[in-house]
Amino acid sequence: MRKLLIYLKPYKIILTAAILLMTGQGIANLYLPDLNANIINNGVLQGDIAYITRMGLFMLLIAVLVMGAAVLAFACNARISAGFGRDIRGSIFRKIESFSRHDMELFGTPSLITRSTNDVLQVQQIVQMGLSVMILTPINCLGGIIMALRQDPQLSRILFVTLPAMIIGTYLFLRIAIPLFTAMQQRLDKVNRVAREKLSGVRVIRAFVKVKYEEKRFDSASREWLKTGLSVQYLMAVMMPLIVITFQLTSVAIIWFGSLRIDGGLMPFGNLSAVLMYAMQIMLSITMGTTVFMMLPRAMASAKRINAVLLTDPVLKDEPDPARLPALSLSFENVTFAYPGAKNPALKDISFSALPGQTVAVIGSTGCGKSALVNLIPRFYDVTSGRILIGGLDIRRLSQEDLNRRIGFVSQEPLLFSGDIAANIRFGKKDATEEEIWQALRVAQAEDFVKAKKEGLFTPVSQGGINFSGGQKQRLCIARALIRRPDIYIFDDSFSALDSKTDAKLHRALARETSKAITLIVAQRVGTVMNADLIIVLENGRIAGLGQHQELLESCRSYKEIVDSQMMSV
Repeated sequence: MRKLLIYLKPYKIILTAAILLMTGQGIANLYLPDLNANIINNGVLQGDIAYITRMGLFMLLIAVLVMGAAVLAFACNARISAGFGRDIRGSIFRKIESFSRHDMELFGTPSLITRSTNDVLQVQQIVQMGLSVMILTPINCLGGIIMALRQDPQLSRILFVTLPAMIIGTYLFLRIAIPLFTAMQQRLDKVNRVAREKLSGVRVIRAFVKVKYEEKRFDSASREWLKTGLSVQYLMAVMMPLIVITFQLTSVAIIWFGSLRIDGGLMPFGNLSAVLMYAMQIMLSITMGTTVFMMLPRAMASAKRINAVLLTDPVLKDEPDPARLPALSLSFENVTFAYPGAKNPALKDISFSALPGQTVAVIGSTGCGKSALVNLIPRFYDVTSGRILIGGLDIRRLSQEDLNRRIGFVSQEPLLFSGDIAANIRFGKKDATEEEIWQALRVAQAEDFVKAKKEGLFTPVSQGGINFSGGQKQRLCIARALIRRPDIYIFDDSFSALDSKTDAKLHRALARETSKAITLIVAQRVGTVMNADLIIVLENGRIAGLGQHQELLESCRSYKEIVDSQMMSV
């Protein structure tokens, strides 16, 4: 939690003002019982109406000042806590943006969502409550004890019995509650994960008639969360009555022993009223402080989870003085790559080169490492051994921003963002004109279906692009990459949803559009790769063949088997 308090530094002036206002509010509150005792002792008992009126107006003025200070202080608290939450969410988001795929898999998407929303909310609430209650509580407690001792030291001794009991009870509560709140957030992660899988895979679930099974799985995760939450609430249900009982017993004790002292002539009646009000003030402050302490375990658990993200050092980092990207060329030199935690490498001793204007195609059976190969170029992962060179420089010496600016990447799973078609295409180039967008759509063979839409470029896109077919999404994603006009194009099995006619037209248009760039194509269909300048045939992560279509038919058994199997299926 302390590591997160650095985010309060930008609010120094507002924080100082809030503390001063609350300090003034607390000090002013301490004088009200004292004035009340004076009115009873010197006004009511002596029948001095003028004194009562004068002191009553003075008390009213102090009460108005306390109210004004409280309103301003809580306004400052709200602004500080809201800004605090905003800054932490922004830091988490920026940190996640720097994560590699390995870092993302370390936490999991559902957990990262929970940490940047619910966990931040818990910390934000404790800051808002803490700024007010945790400043007023010590002022009211210490000040109340001092003022009560001034009124009657003998009667005030009751507080030295009840206060330690409440402090010990709060400590024991925290010891039990912190593990429960940590478990509660972990259960919430699981609920989010199951819900996300259920929503994203709803079609598969229905296709395999697994609706009931998924309902049971979600119900099981929810029940685990409910069980932990109930344990916390049971703990609070025991804690709060104990506080109230202590509160009431203290009041009874003060009135009982105070009345005996008044009857014996050892203290005036007004002092009993003052001590009772100070005791109520002290006990109320401790009760409010205990409420904050009840929230503290969950906030501490959330703070640890947030810090785990913020303090994670990304696996992929730029060098302190990154090199500038030189003249374009692409080379793999004895590249070996293994996924984190995997026993066997996904790629082994991969070597090839490509120059501007060349098209390199990668083909092979499922799981042979095709996607792994192209994912190494934009540094989604780093090589285990060997080097990937662009312009003769190891890509690890380049800044990730400079490297990715030179790459137009179309992933295996086409992803569109909510908004409209124009906004999705401009994701590749934010200042693209409408003419540039139409040109990219034309090359990607998406112009016809976009023009057929009533809103054209401003056709709404639902989250994930679910209002478009698979082939349409692929073509829109290709257009998004084309509009960047990068030096390297990577198409990771990006034509699988296209029919043969559209596929052929698209490749002819791409050949003209990418004539000065290096193009890498991952594909399953031979018709997609047969015209490439260089075809890489992968088998179990190794290069089984390297050359052009006709050469590989004669020299590579694996490639010939792929060609024969596809020709037979036709």
